[in-house]
Amino acid sequence: MQHLRACLSTYFDDIPDPRVERTKQHLLKDILVITILATIAGAQGWEDIENYGLSKQQWLEEFL
Repeated sequence: MQHLRACLSTYFDDIPDPRVERTKQHLLKDILVITILATIAGAQGWEDIENYGLSKQQWLEEFL
């Protein structure tokens, strides 16, 4: 898991986060990883991505 975490961090660390600081609830790289994984799993929109994140929350917490 450490290797996976390190690899994901290197890919997404340089992406600027345009969001307002006070409204951030989640790290941008966590959102990007969940979106990519959900899309690979067949997500068709934002609701599907949210449902994917919620259904896989325990597993995702291991490396995000």
